[in-house]
Amino acid sequence: MTRESQTSPSQDSIASTNAMDAAMDTQSSRRSFLKTAGVATLSAPYVITSSALGNANRSPASDRIVMGGIGIGNMGRGDQGAFLGRGDVQYVAACDVRSKNREESKGRVDGHYKNKDCQVYTDFRELLARSDIDAVHIATPDHWHALMLIEACRNGKDVYCQKPETLTLREGPLMIAAARRYGRVVSGGSQRVLGDYRRYVDPAWAGEFGTIKSINVSVGPLPQLCNLPEEPLDEEIDWDLWLGPAAWAPYNSKRCSGSFSINGASWRSFSDYSGGGMTDWGAHHFGGATFICDVRELQPTEVVYHDTSEGKWLDYKYPNGLSIYHNKPKTANLHIEGTPGEKLPPKPVPAYKGYGDIYGDFIECTKTREKPFRDIERAVNTCVLAHLGNIAYQLKRSLKWDSAAQRFLHDEEANRMVDRARREPWQL
Repeated sequence: MTRESQTSPSQDSIASTNAMDAAMDTQSSRRSFLKTAGVATLSAPYVITSSALGNANRSPASDRIVMGGIGIGNMGRGDQGAFLGRGDVQYVAACDVRSKNREESKGRVDGHYKNKDCQVYTDFRELLARSDIDAVHIATPDHWHALMLIEACRNGKDVYCQKPETLTLREGPLMIAAARRYGRVVSGGSQRVLGDYRRYVDPAWAGEFGTIKSINVSVGPLPQLCNLPEEPLDEEIDWDLWLGPAAWAPYNSKRCSGSFSINGASWRSFSDYSGGGMTDWGAHHFGGATFICDVRELQPTEVVYHDTSEGKWLDYKYPNGLSIYHNKPKTANLHIEGTPGEKLPPKPVPAYKGYGDIYGDFIECTKTREKPFRDIERAVNTCVLAHLGNIAYQLKRSLKWDSAAQRFLHDEEANRMVDRARREPWQL
């Protein structure tokens, strides 16, 4: 199987993207209204100021990337701060379903620029309708990522999307297809892949391990069902919009908490909104493992399920002979098994473009139109490992994966888990 066949979206996925375009047109009346009726609001008289002309620390206005953010709680707040601090970015808008997050975000942006220009929104479609915005960052719960990313691409925005980028296997090819179809720069958001794992990456790419036979990823727990009882609504939040495509459920503060907990105290724990620790931390660790072993462009062909006296664990098999283990007993996280006595020719280690870590890489690529370090295709390939693992553990059996067709081989029960139902009107 060629590398191209490993990563190219299937014809079914491309057809799904075309169907998605037609389905999402029914959602666009509000956006279309804004594009016409909102012109007067968006085209207020422009006064040239000294800040617009730029200085040693700030690019002139014509060279800045105009940005907005969707989901400004916790990680989104950190992303906003990183982009806001750049002289080549003009941050103009923020969207969140929580009024507290919107107000704090506006205050932070206006305080930085010493004006009152930042606009805030509850509905992400209103922000995406603005023709003056070049790029957005997305840090909502995972169940919203695909819909928002695809709609952003359709609206001509480049996208920086927090990990894990996908909630299901089907979403990945649709996101890749949207990025390519609309010519957008789309970056995943795991800063740890390069930032935390250089001590493994550098010797691996220098050939010091020889041919790498295996690497282990220790991460968890698996996602859990959410049966939390209804609580009184004690915050100003658009609860229906927070749920979006997820199944309707009563409000509970833990259900929608943005805490980084993966042990039942936040949305990250629950299968309706996330893949648990398998996707949350797995996006980092699996991303690091695939980078160390230089298989970022590939997907495994098989996941072998083991249930032993020492515990349950997985062996992801790649077409080049590599095994990536998940939670192999008595094996440390990112433990590498190489080929003793073998030394391979060194390869240059890929690096961020521009300046300022993964955020700077994204901004630089919006200017040059190059693929970013965490291009959406590489981010999706990382998420595939986590999703395959969750399905194998749930079914308690080994699975064969056809990455070209994006289907399991000879396993219709597993194929029914490639995607999930979504509430109307939030369809892909």
